[in-house]
Parts: sequence; C-alpha cells; structure tokens
Amino acid sequence: MTTRSTVDRFAKRVASADWAAVADEVDEYGCALLPRLLTPSECAAIVALWDEPERFRATVNLRRHRFGDHGDYRYFAEPFPEPVHRLREELYPRLLPIARDWAARLGRDAEWPDSLAGWLRVCHAAGQTRPTPILLRYEQGGWNALHRDLYGDKVFPLQVVVNLNDPGADHIGGEFLLVEQRPRAQSRGTATSIPQGHGLVFTTRDRPVRSARGWSASPVRHGVSAVRSGRRHTLGLVFHDAT
Repeated sequence: MTTRSTVDRFAKRVASADWAAVADEVDEYGCALLPRLLTPSECAAIVALWDEPERFRATVNLRRHRFGDHGDYRYFAEPFPEPVHRLREELYPRLLPIARDWAARLGRDAEWPDSLAGWLRVCHAAGQTRPTPILLRYEQGGWNALHRDLYGDKVFPLQVVVNLNDPGADHIGGEFLLVEQRPRAQSRGTATSIPQGHGLVFTTRDRPVRSARGWSASPVRHGVSAVRSGRRHTLGLVFHDAT
C-alpha cells in the first residue's frame, strides 16, 4: 500500500540529486551516478524477492541465451514492489528533459508524455505490454555481454540501474560497463563501480554527439564486468515496456 511517507521518501531521494550536473555528465559520458535511492534494508528486501518466483513474469539464464555467464535475470510481474514502482514514477519526469533535449538535437520526435503512465499507454497501444523492471543476479565468474535494452519500436532513451549489494564487501568486480561507438573514431569505454543503493542513469540506445555536420547519434551498449568473487544483485529500471 502506498502511503504519504512512502511517496515522500522516494520523492526526496530522487530530488536530492543535482539534476543539472547529472544532465551534464550524461551528456559527456553517457552515464552519471545518482545519490542513494534505496537503504541497505530496502536493498536486502528486494534481493530476498529472488526466492519468490511468483513475483516475476519470466527468468532468463545468461549462459543459455549466450548473453553472458554465471547469472540470471528476472522480469518483475505487476504489481511491482513499492520501491520499484515509486522510483520509476519519480525518476521518469527527472529524465524527461534530458530525453527531450536529445531528441531536439537529433531532429527526432520527442513522443514522451509528461507522465510515466501516459508514456506506458503509448507503449501498450504499440503492442509493448509486458513490464520490464528487472532483478539481476550474478554469481562468482558472472558477467553480462554488451547489449541494449530495446524491446520494440517505442524506446525511452535513458534508464537506471541500482546496485543492491556492497561493492568490495559482498562482491569484487562486477563494474558497470558502457561502450560508445564514436563517429569516425575508436570506441570509448567507461567502467563504474556503483555504491550500494545508489543509482546510475545511462543511455539506452544512443546519445547526441557533435560532429562535422552538427549532431550525430552515437550508439551505446552496456554490460557488466566479471564478478571475481561473491554475488552481485542489481535492480534495472527501464522506462518502456516490451512486446
């Protein structure tokens, strides 16, 4: 059940970010750290849901699908856990100005309404009706290949991942990887260790970069480096649904 204190708690955490600085950093690097969005106890509660399969609509094994190794991810079924639901609602309007600015630079249609509910209705009308929030688990030796979370024609250009474990204590390795294919240049990689409970906003598909002819779309993929020891859980918040 959603209470006023629950709403305020998540709203305040999201609002505590310096969103102008976040926009600048995502512009420059394709990703930016956010402040703590979940407490350690909230992280542990989400991790514990892994053992409640009825909370999920599907499970994907990384090795079986050749997406990586020693890991799985599960798509949440609705209704979502309260932190998942609230964080998506609070993050979407903060990311929306960045998305619209990027669309303007690239000459694209900024089709995203003011609210997440309105955008999901657009997705559903296009046949993208399956929810996409994800709980991921990597064992020792686990990694995730470079990829993009595109589930149909309707795409929100930014997404957020939250590390649910404590790097250096619960796991070694498992850094978040972002690789950008720069126009007429070698690719650039960025590795980020995400503190427990903190978010990382990053590019879903591509981002605008200056070129000789103005602005060009620079394709970006993301993944996870090998977990050298321990176990790593992350929460993935995608803002478009899947076909």
